[in-house]
Amino acid sequence: MRAGRQAEPGRQADLRQADLKVRLYVCSIAAIILLAFVEAGLQARLNAQAPAAGGHGRLFPPQDLGLLEGPDRAAWQKPDQIMDALAIADGSAVADIGVGAGWFTIHLARRVGPNGKVYAQDVQRQPLEATRRRVAREGLQNVETRLGALRGASNLPDRSLDAVLVVDTYPEVEERDRVKFLGNLASALKPDGRIGIVNYKPGRGGPGPAPQEGVRVDSASVERDAQAAGLRVLARQTLPYQYLLVLGR
Repeated sequence: MRAGRQAEPGRQADLRQADLKVRLYVCSIAAIILLAFVEAGLQARLNAQAPAAGGHGRLFPPQDLGLLEGPDRAAWQKPDQIMDALAIADGSAVADIGVGAGWFTIHLARRVGPNGKVYAQDVQRQPLEATRRRVAREGLQNVETRLGALRGASNLPDRSLDAVLVVDTYPEVEERDRVKFLGNLASALKPDGRIGIVNYKPGRGGPGPAPQEGVRVDSASVERDAQAAGLRVLARQTLPYQYLLVLGR
């Protein structure tokens, strides 16, 4: 009995040591799993922001939508000049492709008035949600948000729009899908409808993406795509940091 009692503390020490080893093992496995999830999340975010192979421009990160809302945007974006070039007037039916946080959607909605219609389309849900909130705050009833699709597809009513506006979104369309993208937009136009493509000028500064990011598209490339889609250039205009191409049949 005395020998058994003497051995008991040693046995308890062994059990505590074994329990400690198990705890350390479990904590190590949990740390490895957590690290794997963190790395996967970071990689997914990088993949969403970086250009993909095959010429696809990055999609604008939804968490950065606030960057599109500079107080001086109207001064250099020239919304009235753009809408005038597209002949957008009271009662027009138009689409805003790649809405961001809805900045241009609001300008379009005010221009077309209660008798007009604005289709606000984006391929990401977060910008559409931001646009819906903005439209609600403004008390506008003439905006309908629609979820678009990648690979050049559109979700617009056929042969019913007076104008389609694409501001700073063209580079996000994969190069091989740009002709199809323009063709799908054209199918939503009335016979005399117009498409407005607004992109940052390559090699210039300003509020847009840095030239070295490689996401700026020159106007000649857009014109070649338009010709391949059966469209012609109706007008060319220069904005402070961007260019505007007006396309039609």
